[in-house]
Amino acid sequence: MITRRQMFQRAGAGFGWVAVQSMLARAGFAAPGLNPLAPRAGHFPAKAKSVIWLFMNGGPSQVDTWDYKPELEKRDGQPMPGFDPKTGFFPDAVGGLMKSPFKFEQHGQTGSWGSSLFPKLAKQVDKMAFIHSCFTDSNNHSPALFMMNTGTTRMGHPSVGAWVTYGLGSESEDLPSFIVMSDPKNRGLPKGNASNWTAGFLPGVYQGTWLKPQGEPIANLKRPADLTEKRQREQLDFLATLNREQMAGSAAENELAARINSFELAYRMQTAAPEAFDVNREPEHIRKQYGIDLPHCAHMALQCLTARRLVERGVRFVQIYSGGMENQQSWDGHADIVGNHTGFAAEVDQPFAALLADLEQRGLLKDTLVVCAGEFGRLPISQKGAKPGRDHNPHAFTAWLAGAGIKPGVHHGATDDVGFKAVVDRVSVHDFHATLLHLLGIDHEKLTFRYSGLDQRLTGVEPTHIVKSILA
Repeated sequence: MITRRQMFQRAGAGFGWVAVQSMLARAGFAAPGLNPLAPRAGHFPAKAKSVIWLFMNGGPSQVDTWDYKPELEKRDGQPMPGFDPKTGFFPDAVGGLMKSPFKFEQHGQTGSWGSSLFPKLAKQVDKMAFIHSCFTDSNNHSPALFMMNTGTTRMGHPSVGAWVTYGLGSESEDLPSFIVMSDPKNRGLPKGNASNWTAGFLPGVYQGTWLKPQGEPIANLKRPADLTEKRQREQLDFLATLNREQMAGSAAENELAARINSFELAYRMQTAAPEAFDVNREPEHIRKQYGIDLPHCAHMALQCLTARRLVERGVRFVQIYSGGMENQQSWDGHADIVGNHTGFAAEVDQPFAALLADLEQRGLLKDTLVVCAGEFGRLPISQKGAKPGRDHNPHAFTAWLAGAGIKPGVHHGATDDVGFKAVVDRVSVHDFHATLLHLLGIDHEKLTFRYSGLDQRLTGVEPTHIVKSILA
């Protein structure tokens, strides 16, 4: 119990301290820990300031997109010697080797091979570096999604976006540091839902902020009509004071700090977020360049243009999911690989190409790392059905990167003659994450968080390597 006099003394000091802290933070003088999202320097000079990850949910086929395999054409229909039918998810539907139904051509000055799925994106290949030798630890979507997003196949670990913002903070004071956009065509969230952008055991402030694909992107952005700005500010100051009193000596210090920060961020977002999300402020020719006026790709065009506007305003990490929950609602082409991949490629081709071109034109590509990858690849054999498809393949998939710190036109690693397994300069998911962190100025071995008596890290404890060949 405290006296009335003590209550007024503490409350008065609390209000003053909140005001002083806010002013110091904006001036860059706040002590470490006062603002968990304050921008911080990495372990060494960074090539990239922000990341846009174009996540191809469901597992696109490497041999039908960027990993050209002439041997598949020669051996089309033949059985694959020594193949384990349990490699994929449907062992009773294993067919013979299947050539790509899409035409491959070389593009750009680099002569990079690409299929007919991406006619517009193929014009940007000279900006891109390809890793053809990625592999992962699971042939099941949810564990593979967790692996690609959190570095482990289990739930409950922090996502890469959370680790990045934990390590570097955010350049923006008025927007979330980590933003996620999902497929809006009533396809649902990716399998595993929000566990793919969770903060895990990190403080909750680093959790990804999911934008609703329809309607108001973030709930309650508008202040209630009967609440003035002055009154709202007073309420937040009083809540901060009470929370800080409770936080002293509390075992839930991290949760309370995250709550305080979320209140403050929400307050500032009421002004900043509506402007950032309003793509109608863009010139008409930019909106057309992304394809916002085209029904087949309008949703992805909106998200890609929004992503550019967000990194332009200091958001650290943006992740965009192409594809939703169920098999044919994502790049999961078990049946009718032609129809599945043709449809999804048409949705992303123009927006992805426009994003790269727009970032470059605005001078943002030198500071922004663009990543395009899914959770695994697909088998070079057919999956039997009315229309042939391809089953899951954890042994090989292709990722491409462009922008900050990337050497354009590079092709790292290789799969075998039919694209079944990565065999040359193999790249694990931890290698991939270590490379991404390196481009952001972070030593993956030093980015740790103490949890359950261990110094946890995104890249685990096994030997991990940075993919140096793709670095500028």
